[in-house]
Amino acid sequence: MKRADFKAAYLTTYEKELFPERIDKAFSLLEECAVCPRRCGVDRTKGERGFCRAGALPEISSYGPHFGEERPLVGRHGSGTIFMTHCNLRCIFCQNYGISRLGEGYRITFEKFSRVMVELEQMGCHNINFVSPSHFVPHILKALPRAVEMGLSVPLVYNTGGYDSVETLKLLDGVFDIYMPDFKYTRNDVAEKYSGAPDYPEVVMAALKEMHRQTGDLEMDDDGIALRGLLVRHLVLPEGLAGTREAMRFLAREVSRDTYVNIMDQYHPCGDLIPPGSPLLRRITRKEFIEAVNIAKDEGITRLDRG
Repeated sequence: MKRADFKAAYLTTYEKELFPERIDKAFSLLEECAVCPRRCGVDRTKGERGFCRAGALPEISSYGPHFGEERPLVGRHGSGTIFMTHCNLRCIFCQNYGISRLGEGYRITFEKFSRVMVELEQMGCHNINFVSPSHFVPHILKALPRAVEMGLSVPLVYNTGGYDSVETLKLLDGVFDIYMPDFKYTRNDVAEKYSGAPDYPEVVMAALKEMHRQTGDLEMDDDGIALRGLLVRHLVLPEGLAGTREAMRFLAREVSRDTYVNIMDQYHPCGDLIPPGSPLLRRITRKEFIEAVNIAKDEGITRLDRG
């Protein structure tokens, strides 16, 4: 796709005046919180906090150009990354423990949230990349119209752990251009043990289908910069705990053989939450990573990120 021919999806949604209805629906989910699959039922509009610990206002830990993401996002000028505070998962190996579990960050107004997006574009970032956005979907929707009025025009990236409600994702149809979910596990017992989400496999598979329905396979411009589509991350875990073959088979058969996938080798033990004797106490071996890449190819996934 030529960049000159690209128009961010949310601009059309804004022009059609569809944001007010989406925002109303999203904030109604906060009243007895059902924004994510946890469905805690707390009234976040009154500041009550459920599993994720997020409240009524947007909360971020940091923002700026990021050069450690996938090549189609980074390009020459970086991905405009906004790290949202808190998380709806409890991964015991989380590399951002301070943000996800300890809530390191600060509350901002919706006006400031809009300005952060525009500031990142003005820095030259190729996209606006919301990290862990699942529990802040209503807040993002509310801030976007003002950002559009201030000139926002680059693609939006939904960078998620994959534990997303299809009901909520449907509110983002025509809003996000790029979905970048993790595909962490395919076994319920593993998902429960390591992320506190026994239904994760079913949830992420439904979410992946919805994300692909909205945006299709990943499309890039002539410089290899992503404009629209689905990009899936799969972190290889020791002893095959991530279920790589089942994950790649699902993507190839149920989503698309042209799914762009990043098979990631950077797993390493973090913090002190991993119990003694756990297989997660070691890094993966080179052999395990190569096997994972070969499994992806065997199952028909050939659009692999080269790092």
